[in-house]
Amino acid sequence: MLLPAVRLVRLGRVPYSEFLALQDRWLRRLQAEPGTEDPPRTEAGALLLCEPAGPVYTAGLRGGLTPEEAARLRALGAEVRATGRGGLATFHGPGQLLCHPVLDLRRLRLRLRTHVAALEACAVRLCGLQGLRGARARPPPYTGVWLGERKICAIGVRCGRHITSHGLALNCCTDLTWFEHIVPCGLVGTGVTSLSQELQRHLTVDEVTPPFLEAFKETYKCTLISEDTSN
Repeated sequence: MLLPAVRLVRLGRVPYSEFLALQDRWLRRLQAEPGTEDPPRTEAGALLLCEPAGPVYTAGLRGGLTPEEAARLRALGAEVRATGRGGLATFHGPGQLLCHPVLDLRRLRLRLRTHVAALEACAVRLCGLQGLRGARARPPPYTGVWLGERKICAIGVRCGRHITSHGLALNCCTDLTWFEHIVPCGLVGTGVTSLSQELQRHLTVDEVTPPFLEAFKETYKCTLISEDTSN
């Protein structure tokens, strides 16, 4: 059986605004295409990867940041953005792998709930490959991937007309002190961690990306086709 194809677009370290602009271009591209129920012969969309070039706090559809809080965060030298994803406030920055699958779920024969579970499974699989066997997904409102009470991967998605956007943020060697200025995802009493902190060695986004891509292909049962970032 021919597997559906997904375009792989790796931007490296770029401003978060550039990453969102690329996501918007892919969204418009998929929304302009007719839907199909025959995924084996059709590309399903794109997998967009980057490492944010600077600190950014984002709020989801449920908010999460008051104007006063946003002003305080900007005073720290961070960008503050409202986004269309689900969830509340979180942080993105250097040392973090951002993965935004812009996919037509019909072409992968997935439901939205299954897509979210697949993103969690990718991160759990990656943690396992790095030797962190205790990583697991938890039921709402604890969406994401956790090691005990410490979140290592945040997940927030959006879906309209069967097409997904946004995705996951996996802490590789992120400066975790940035999370101390917010209540990440609105979950009081929980912590944040990274691969580097848990493994007690420096692990970069570039090192983590190849095994993550393998986990993505296995979980989504697709092939990845590399695409130049200028497209």
